[in-house]
Amino acid sequence: MSSKSRPWSALAGLTVAFFMAVYFAYAAVQGDYGLFRRAEIEAQNAELARQLATLESEVARMENLTRRLSDDYLDLDLLDEQARDVLGLLRGDEIVIR
Repeated sequence: MSSKSRPWSALAGLTVAFFMAVYFAYAAVQGDYGLFRRAEIEAQNAELARQLATLESEVARMENLTRRLSDDYLDLDLLDEQARDVLGLLRGDEIVIR
């Protein structure tokens, strides 16, 4: 190798190293496992946690209603309410206003 080719090879090596550093920095921020993707995943996680809490409260409410209508424990007021709502039953002395 001549002495003229050494500065060009060093410059080429630095250029390649620079572009690799830029690529890895871009991948660290924008890539599939980058900072922006992590922020998206954390926001999605928070939203799913809120949905889970809502669903758990709904399940607890339904379990309570199911228990109150079971054979072991019968809530007559709830049974009356359900019969009126589902079957459209009324007593003779009631007036319906819609």
